Amino acid sequence: MAEGFLTSEDYDEQAHQLYNSGDYEGALEMLKEGLSLYPNAVELCVGMGYARLAREEYAWARKAFDRALVLDQGHEDALVGLGETLLRFGERDAALALFDRVAGLGFEDDVELMLTMGRALYRESLYAESRDVFARASAARPDSAEVAASLGYALHRLGDDVGAGRQIRRSLRLDPDLYEARVYLGHLLYDRGDWEGALREFERVPPHDHWDALAVWRLVELKRALWHVEDGDERVVPWQKRLDELEALHDPIERLLAEVEAQVNGSERSLVDPSQLELFERGERRGATESHEVRLGNGHLFRGTWHAIVRQMRDQAGFSHETLSQYMRRLAEGWHEQLGVEIPFADPGSFLEAAIRVGVVYLED
Repeated sequence: MAEGFLTSEDYDEQAHQLYNSGDYEGALEMLKEGLSLYPNAVELCVGMGYARLAREEYAWARKAFDRALVLDQGHEDALVGLGETLLRFGERDAALALFDRVAGLGFEDDVELMLTMGRALYRESLYAESRDVFARASAARPDSAEVAASLGYALHRLGDDVGAGRQIRRSLRLDPDLYEARVYLGHLLYDRGDWEGALREFERVPPHDHWDALAVWRLVELKRALWHVEDGDERVVPWQKRLDELEALHDPIERLLAEVEAQVNGSERSLVDPSQLELFERGERRGATESHEVRLGNGHLFRGTWHAIVRQMRDQAGFSHETLSQYMRRLAEGWHEQLGVEIPFADPGSFLEAAIRVGVVYLED
């Protein structure tokens, strides 16, 4: 509970701190209290919109951003937030018009705004549009490593591997410690068959900063193949330990299976190498290959195992920083608050099966 005599700016700042720490519920309560005292504070309305958006409460987010724009029709953060919300409702033309309006207001050199717009488009698989936003931002801010890397990711999705590699390497020249980009470059090189190059890039990320289990698995296997090291060798032990830690949070087998399923369904290029078939077979023995199709209320369709579908839902919604358990729990709590339904979140299978039974998602099988 906030202390007395806080200004609207104080409420906004405290809500920001809670939001940035991942406490969306706390941020929401802080913003509600602030707006009860300062109902015309546009920054609090904008903050409310983003807190609702983070909780996937899209109708409420839209209402909050609309209210902010009534108070200040040219507020850039409100325009971007409303555009991102409209994308969730499938109103792509309206969202693009809002994003163009923001860029036209002279915010092309505002890295955070441009990244927010580009990433929102990327999450909706509007890769050409996201590439255009990142390209405009890159022209305005050629010193931004994050913008260069994001442009590279969009180009890769569009099939331009040469352009993608060029932009990602440029981002790493600007910021050698942009580890997400370095891991992405490692995967590009691995797919191309440049094993030494891939190993070099993966290894330049310290073990504790690796969050991609597939990248660590590939690093370990490349060390074994290229350096002929065995289990227990000091050159591989830190990476194997990190892989064990990541596997406790996120099962790489399921990711491999999801990517195989994606290739079979023609949705995107697989990252699986034939040398990974042993892992694939272990996944089959665990009964993890049964595929489903699930559609959300907003029309988005996801295919794969239960585990893969929840991961796709999480990543498409922009919450890849959360574990699957955190994401399922947050959705279950939101559905309980909005609809009064009880959804278990102990594992993806029971989570989705219960969500299908109560009608919050739909099985297309």
